[in-house]
Amino acid sequence: MKHLHNVEDVMTHAVISVDRGTAFKDIVEALRMWNVSALPVLAQDGQVVGVVSEADLLLKPRSADTAHDTTAERLMTRPAVTVRKDATIPTAARLMARRHLKRLPVVDGDGRLVGVVSRGDLLKVFLRPDEDIGTEIRELIMYQLLPHIPAEAHIHPHGPIEVHVHVANGIAYLNGSLPDPAMEDIVLRAAGTVPGVVDVKADFTAPVSA
Repeated sequence: MKHLHNVEDVMTHAVISVDRGTAFKDIVEALRMWNVSALPVLAQDGQVVGVVSEADLLLKPRSADTAHDTTAERLMTRPAVTVRKDATIPTAARLMARRHLKRLPVVDGDGRLVGVVSRGDLLKVFLRPDEDIGTEIRELIMYQLLPHIPAEAHIHPHGPIEVHVHVANGIAYLNGSLPDPAMEDIVLRAAGTVPGVVDVKADFTAPVSA
């Protein structure tokens, strides 16, 4: 089972790019051939130095007699909006929404291009099988959340902590027994962070004395 948490987990590795010297007509041809609306512009060392888009080609002024001499260097938007490959999927989604972008170049720690992520790529998390999502929620609760709860809370005077998980169509249903209402909020928030979860519904009860 592959956990989908970071941009690197869902990005497209094969990326079409241009260099600073790519001519106007060659940029147009690349956009048409690969059916994309923008291309990252790379320096010689592979760092992303800008992005050239359809809007850049259409809106930036140029004279007809020099169009063939116009290069990506002059046309591109800089600095490029990029995302690190280890960024979380929600981080990339928020950046796209804030900047009204459909695609983002993905870079490594040195700013070199390693992939591209699109809105469609980010939606892949919602295609995860319910069984995988449920397993990850259980692992998160059992191995990351509960170990940080004081040991004495696990065996409460009114009964033990019990959390049962069922996932259907991306909706996580949690039930069981929790001795503290504040603990329920923590569990719900944790389950909601698991990629692929559409919603979380809970029906916890407070343990009762035997």
